[in-house]
Amino acid sequence: MSMYPSVPPVSDECVTLVELYIKCRNLLNKDVMSLSDPLAAVYIFERGGWKEVGRTEKIVNSLNPEFSKPISIRYYFEEVQKLRICVYDIDNATASLSDDDFLGEIECTLGQIVSCSPFTKTLTRGGNGSITVSAEEITQSGEIVTLKFDAEGLDKKDFFGLSDPYIELFRQSDSTWQLVHRTEFLKNTLNPKWHPFDVKAQMLCKGDRKAKIRIDCYDWDSDGSHDFIGSCSTTLGEMEKATDQPIQWQLINPKKVAKKKNYKNSGILILRSIRVVKLASFLEFVFGGMQINFTVAVDFTGSNGNPRMPDSLHYMDPYRPNQYMQAIKAVGNVCQDYDSDKYFPALGFGAKIPPLMQVSHEFPLNFNMQNPFCAGIDGVLAAYQNCLPQIQLYGPTNASPIINHVAGFARAAQAEEPQKGAHAYFILLLLTDGVLTDMNDTKTAIVQASHLPMSLIIVGVGNADFTDMDTLDADNEVLKDPWGRAAVRDIVQFVPFREFVRNPGSEQSRESTSVELARHVLAEVPKQVEGYYQMRGIPANARRVIPPQPVPTAAPPPFPQNTQGTPASQGSQRRQAPSAPSF
Repeated sequence: MSMYPSVPPVSDECVTLVELYIKCRNLLNKDVMSLSDPLAAVYIFERGGWKEVGRTEKIVNSLNPEFSKPISIRYYFEEVQKLRICVYDIDNATASLSDDDFLGEIECTLGQIVSCSPFTKTLTRGGNGSITVSAEEITQSGEIVTLKFDAEGLDKKDFFGLSDPYIELFRQSDSTWQLVHRTEFLKNTLNPKWHPFDVKAQMLCKGDRKAKIRIDCYDWDSDGSHDFIGSCSTTLGEMEKATDQPIQWQLINPKKVAKKKNYKNSGILILRSIRVVKLASFLEFVFGGMQINFTVAVDFTGSNGNPRMPDSLHYMDPYRPNQYMQAIKAVGNVCQDYDSDKYFPALGFGAKIPPLMQVSHEFPLNFNMQNPFCAGIDGVLAAYQNCLPQIQLYGPTNASPIINHVAGFARAAQAEEPQKGAHAYFILLLLTDGVLTDMNDTKTAIVQASHLPMSLIIVGVGNADFTDMDTLDADNEVLKDPWGRAAVRDIVQFVPFREFVRNPGSEQSRESTSVELARHVLAEVPKQVEGYYQMRGIPANARRVIPPQPVPTAAPPPFPQNTQGTPASQGSQRRQAPSAPSF
């Protein structure tokens, strides 16, 4: 089974996006000293094999988990979409599920789930209990709600301490309540202050400001027997009053109401603040004038092999392009459509370069230190080919300098957002043949870049073991640097090129490989763009009106001269040589 989630086919037809909410009952207990720690993974049958769609979060010590993280999937009425939902007891922190205990699975179709929601089926293949799946249609637009909750005077539930409280938010769905968010638990406090969190208004109340929302407060226990503290109900419309000042509700425990005549409440829940921001789609940002700034970085370390030899990954075969060239063209041909002037920085690392033949981990492929930009993707490919005979492949494989270099431009663009809004986003395509030597520095660079308008696409070229590279692609675990600082969002997509190679000798197959590679590595970019600007609270700019373009009387010079000498926005990145970070 492939460990790289598949991307549903991209098409022009109108597609419905649904979210699957999963809960289980009476699971097997695989742990000796505690209960199972279950996680559910969803797979879809495509092209003759099962491909992973997504995973829920892990629930600690529970045989009856209710997962709050939904799984998004495209729904096609005209297709039979076979699904397999597997449940695992997670025993370690690895991304692979093959080394975790299997708790059972179900097979069904997405049509069955949609038509019978909530859909319940007994676990098979040695499993025990059942899975219930509910489907909700979601829209790509709408609003995102940022909530900040505190509580005061909660009931004491722990014998040797206070309480370890957390809250759960539920949406009313017909005659049932659907869990939509669970906060972190805070240790040993009756006055918790939970971290702010985001939830889509569509998920919270289907956008209906009068729909009931239930909030339950619990005391977390390590054995999974969480103690109920109290509950309250509200609406999004009522919560929006916290825009001006905090509002509060009494947390009520019905059992205590029945037993105690003088019972008042089990604490006060306080909504300190709320922010509602309209969700803009990727296309709305593009229509508003946002530019994609595309940069290519190529690995020239010695492990690639002598470029003059046919077994080298940099070998120039007169009959077919090498994997580096195929990847540059596949990804670049997509990204260039979102860049108005189509001048792209092309950089290299890990080689000795002229004139002094010293090792560099950040040099322009055209050796123009003042202007590393190439005219179009064809210009990038030409610079790559011209560069090879002039350098000596060396090492080590250090990627962090180039990541930090592009992050410098993204940081400058971020500084201009108060005046220009969503105007510039940066994509770095990094091509490498092996595991990075500076992995800790690379993790640090990515964590810092996660705050910026930037995405990193890493394509592994050749047949090396890329297992360690999966730690950078934080689809299921939050990436942390060596000091424990976590990325604020996932900005990395890693894939090995060999996953897409079918028949390397066929031109038609190479074309298919390029399409599939681009589709896979770029699939997360729109979501990452949306996520960045939502995190910053920046809406899409007003849709720009493009005036008729005059017919040029002469071709512009390919590389305008640097007159300022300072990096600023995405425009200055193309037109000017950066003074810092420098080559």
